[in-house]
Amino acid sequence: MASHSQSRPSLRSDRHLPSTKPAGTQVGGGGGVNQISGRSKAPGAKRSINAGLRASIDDDGADSGRVRVAVRLCPKNAEDLSHESNFVDCVELYPELKRLKLRKNNWISESYKFDEVLSENASQRRVYEVVAKPVVESVLNGYNGTVMAYGQTGTGKTYTIGHLGKDDSSERGIMVRAMEEILSNTSPLMDTVSISYLQLYLESIQDLLAPGKPNISISEDSKSGEVSMTGAAIFQIRDIQHFLELLQIGEANRHAANTKLNTESSRSHAILMVQVKRPSRVHEGNDFSSLENTATADLPTILKSKLVVVDLAGSERIDKSGSEGHMLEEAKFINLSLTCLGKCINALAENSPHIPTRDSKLTRLLRDSFGGHARTSLVITVGPSGINYSETASTIMFGQRAMKVVNSVKLKEEFDYESLCRKLEAQVDFLTSEMERQQKLGDSEKKDMEMRLKECEMSLAEAEKHLAMKEKHQLESSAFQNLLADTTQMYEEKVAEVIKQLEVEHSHIANLEEELVSVRQQLTDASNSLEWRAHEDRAANAESERQLRVLENNRRSDFWIEENCDSMKECGIDCGNLVPSSEKRSDFRKEDDSSSRWQKQQEAMDGQNLQLQEMSMKNEESARIIQSLETAKDEIFSEKNIAGDDVEESVIVGNEKDKKTLAPREKLK
Repeated sequence: MASHSQSRPSLRSDRHLPSTKPAGTQVGGGGGVNQISGRSKAPGAKRSINAGLRASIDDDGADSGRVRVAVRLCPKNAEDLSHESNFVDCVELYPELKRLKLRKNNWISESYKFDEVLSENASQRRVYEVVAKPVVESVLNGYNGTVMAYGQTGTGKTYTIGHLGKDDSSERGIMVRAMEEILSNTSPLMDTVSISYLQLYLESIQDLLAPGKPNISISEDSKSGEVSMTGAAIFQIRDIQHFLELLQIGEANRHAANTKLNTESSRSHAILMVQVKRPSRVHEGNDFSSLENTATADLPTILKSKLVVVDLAGSERIDKSGSEGHMLEEAKFINLSLTCLGKCINALAENSPHIPTRDSKLTRLLRDSFGGHARTSLVITVGPSGINYSETASTIMFGQRAMKVVNSVKLKEEFDYESLCRKLEAQVDFLTSEMERQQKLGDSEKKDMEMRLKECEMSLAEAEKHLAMKEKHQLESSAFQNLLADTTQMYEEKVAEVIKQLEVEHSHIANLEEELVSVRQQLTDASNSLEWRAHEDRAANAESERQLRVLENNRRSDFWIEENCDSMKECGIDCGNLVPSSEKRSDFRKEDDSSSRWQKQQEAMDGQNLQLQEMSMKNEESARIIQSLETAKDEIFSEKNIAGDDVEESVIVGNEKDKKTLAPREKLK
């Protein structure tokens, strides 16, 4: 690194902020001519403007891809204030009209129109919004963009572009504000934001974030014309603090020196490249022409845009800057590269067939920014003092020629080959593992299939067997059903017959019960009469028994008298009075007849009792017959139900066998 490298404080430390001094201060000298400062005029201020005022480009007809140019007036520094009495301000601004008036002297002046005119009072935020914000929005939408500062050394280019604003965030330059907007509109999970920070020093490209790389080569894509830095360090940005730390490292490694025009004069061109990668989204209508969509519906696409922020080293005249020695060599290379850039812009403005982009590495780096496919915004910085009239006029003419350059803005949409490759690799890994798993399972599945085939064959044979059995069973079932119908009919006939017999028996039993009731009534009556008769008979019998005993005693006495009459007669006893007479004998016979009649009545009662017992036995026999008939009826019905259940069970078994037989066939199908 050159010995001139040192830390870079604010480049406007030696400049005075705008004061409350009136814009049109009259300064003595020069024959009393009113010397007007370069500050902006109020809209009502009257100013004589030559009829020959010209405007180089009309905004109404400007193309959307045209390079937009803004001019920024810097405040006066100490040197400008020291020469204020000798030189009038050569610049007058009309921000409302977007015009700048360049005064050569009190009689000759020219007016120029720009896209934006920023006075010394314009804030850093205002400068960013009118110069860089449209370019940053285009980059977020997938287009390349370039923001560049050009002007004389000491006019505030580095302050406008790269001021870090450590103490006051409102003083931050375009680099920091652009990164803030990019980070706020991107997702750290889906989008990628990375930077490279380089410097072009003595026609050698050096990496400000990796000082060990002395000379980085430029490579160009033959198809797309994209310019890339081979070997440049790329840092992925996490947050704005990380970005500020990287910018501090880069600024510390950038070459700077103290000259008469600037105490911190940049001796190299600083180039910040911001790469933004975002997934492709639906693009709304925009102001760009001929948008190319190369993505297809089948492949993933990605927006791959690039923002290039260039802080050019200031052009300087050796007699004013006082450069000598190594600083003189640096000034030569700076002026050479800026001259080559001016030639390229002149050729593009004049539509020349040849653009000398290869004359300098700076023009090669900015090939896409001027005449390429990027949206470019240029801010030129000028000083108000007339002592630097020639440098101010040269800067203004550079901006006017740059406004004539029209770029062909194109959407930087590419196939997301990395995402597609990762997805395909994941699919290949999955398919490989799946194929290996299938190969491992192939043998086992083959064996399983063979076993299933054998099982199916066995099932088929068994199904055929079951089918034959089913047909046989159907025949048997039909025969059994016929037999069951016949048996049922027979049993129904038997039941009807038994019911008929039962009805007959019931009627017979009813008759017997009636006879039994009548017999019982007769028996009751007979028993009552018999009891009465028995009572009478017992009385008569008692009387009869008494008489019989008397008669028996008389008979015995008579028999004894008859037997012993002869002996009594022999003894001289008269037994004529003792022999019973015929009347007495007839009485004896009557008594015998009454006893025989009682015996007959007794025998009749015994016969009636026997008849009653026989009727009771018949009644019990009838009850037993009825019970046996009911039992037979129940048995017939139970046999009928059992036969029906057997038929149903046989039919169910047949159906189950049919299902088992058909299942293997369905499997085979």
